Amino acid sequence: MLNKNHILISALLAAGALAGACSQKTALKGIDAANLDTTVQPGADFYDYACGGWMKANPLKAEYSRFGTFDQLAENNRSQVRELVMGLENAEAEPGSNAQKIGDLFAMGMDSVRLNAEGIKPLEADLQLIANAPREKVIEMMATLPGLDVFFGTGVMADLKDSNVNTMYWAQGGLGLGDRDYYTDNTERAESVRQAYRTYLTTLATLAGYSEADAKRLTDNVMAIETELAKNQMTRTELRNIEAQYNPTTVAELDKKYPNVSLKRYFELQDLDVDKIIVEQPAYYAVVAKELASQPEQVLRDYMTASYLGSAASYLSDDFINASFALQQAISGVEEQQPRWKRALSVPNGILGEALGQLYVEKYFPASSKEKMLTLVGNLQKALGQHIDKLTWMSDTTKARAKEKLDAFTVKIGYPDKWRDYSGLTVDPSLSYWKNIQNAILFNNDYNNSDYGKPVDRDRWHMSPQTVNAYYNPTTNEICFPAGILQAPFFDPEADDAVNYGAIGVVIGHEMTHGFDDQGRQFDKDGNFSNWWTDGDAKAFNALADKLVAQFDSIEVAPGTRANGRLTLGENIADQGGLRVAHTAYLNSLGDKEGEVIEGFTPDQRFYLAYANVWAANIRDAEILSRTTNDPHSLGRWRVNATLRNIAPFYTAFDIKESDPMFLPEEERVIIW
Repeated sequence: MLNKNHILISALLAAGALAGACSQKTALKGIDAANLDTTVQPGADFYDYACGGWMKANPLKAEYSRFGTFDQLAENNRSQVRELVMGLENAEAEPGSNAQKIGDLFAMGMDSVRLNAEGIKPLEADLQLIANAPREKVIEMMATLPGLDVFFGTGVMADLKDSNVNTMYWAQGGLGLGDRDYYTDNTERAESVRQAYRTYLTTLATLAGYSEADAKRLTDNVMAIETELAKNQMTRTELRNIEAQYNPTTVAELDKKYPNVSLKRYFELQDLDVDKIIVEQPAYYAVVAKELASQPEQVLRDYMTASYLGSAASYLSDDFINASFALQQAISGVEEQQPRWKRALSVPNGILGEALGQLYVEKYFPASSKEKMLTLVGNLQKALGQHIDKLTWMSDTTKARAKEKLDAFTVKIGYPDKWRDYSGLTVDPSLSYWKNIQNAILFNNDYNNSDYGKPVDRDRWHMSPQTVNAYYNPTTNEICFPAGILQAPFFDPEADDAVNYGAIGVVIGHEMTHGFDDQGRQFDKDGNFSNWWTDGDAKAFNALADKLVAQFDSIEVAPGTRANGRLTLGENIADQGGLRVAHTAYLNSLGDKEGEVIEGFTPDQRFYLAYANVWAANIRDAEILSRTTNDPHSLGRWRVNATLRNIAPFYTAFDIKESDPMFLPEEERVIIW
């Protein structure tokens, strides 16, 4: 199963990084001076100047590999959502109601006594099926066994070239470590992660009852097959090429060419009649067919076993959970697991996100915030239109089409107009925790698959309301701002306008600019993947984009490790566009007035300080390396420093001089939007 809109949605943060919000009022007229480190000059390192005080006051907690202002919101939110859930758990909830499902899921996650007593028992029957599976049963098990994630994934989303209709997609997958680079890189870090993964696999097998020799065999077999798969997968940077991943064909044609994969049977077992399918990585499809045909049956069984154990580990006894955490430690450097209540809470918050979201907005999201956001969005749209008009590198023809797309944006704020129906999901506390998770997996798979061949539901949300994040979806040409992020310090209706425009205003501009970044620009106003640019304008855009890539490629994020400017290009374009457009919108809001100086800071200074404070964070060295490899977002420090070096009003606001490290010669600055 693919993540919905996995190719396309551009979020402010890495997907799934944070879910939460804060209703606590921290309204400030201006900037909180405690966030600053005035021993650092703005021109020397603006990030340290703007965020150094916050970083000293908020040292890394043992359970975090990165802790920033987003995490602060998440911490507050979890407490709020926990109160909501505890209220449901302790109430006499009607069987089958959302309240019953949320309360029971949370209670099962909290019941460590039961989970430890059950151990491996909830998996035994399925593990036996896997252990006896002949080669021809692999596809069948992939289709029917929830939690088995091997070889590839499928999922339904809008047809990129017919955005009103949903179609089926096929994509590379099946790596326990998630990213191919962990298997293919020869760096010391990659080798360390691989060794930790080997330990993890061996531990899972041992806990499942394997002998020492059999656990070693499983580990060796899994590493061998996943390494072979990884070598033939597209890199994260290559995955940004949307056109290369749009390869429509039919299931019949694929089955004729690769009969041992048998997609027709795969879909029939899911009660689906799929004809057309988009294969995102055709070369990898051939590799899957080869591996399924040539690998010894024992290798295939070990591979499936490891995948299944890995999917279930977080919902089993403490021994399994600790094994998973040890691997997480090796990758991110985190020192301590989150407390059980946080881990337990994440399950209903994920599975029944909109059900909890409905309760959340009723209690914590005022209608006035939505109204003010609508005004801000309108102001940002106007400002982006002004920027498009003034572009010197774009022709009038393409400008007109860009403004048509801008005017066609759909704006979603706070929460959906219609809530998701969870009546088809059964949560039964008499069954094991894992069995209930499997039922939820099947429910969500059916929910996604049921869209196949149907019109795209443009009212559907792809984040729950309590999420501290935002996104742009090119196939619906929509920008979405959940209630979770519409809280201080990102947004406060009572705060200084310069601060609001520097924080949530930039977030709005960021998501709008995604409609015109290296991927978003390839979609028209109706959400179709199509070329609406003149050849000359496309060439000019790519030339500017290449210069921005080079800027970020030059950044050394850790000794011997540089940023990946190509991987982060879309987000870097959006950060820059968001900053520029939000600043213009703020100036427009002043009209003929001059903004006031507050506590010694001019409006422009407060604007840029507010932006920097959004990205205030402490981060572990291992997490820096992990995010540089996997995350299409630049690290917070460089979302501030590297981006601001291109912004002329920033130089004026803080009197940045040619001798300052923050200074970038004008001829080297890159302005796209």
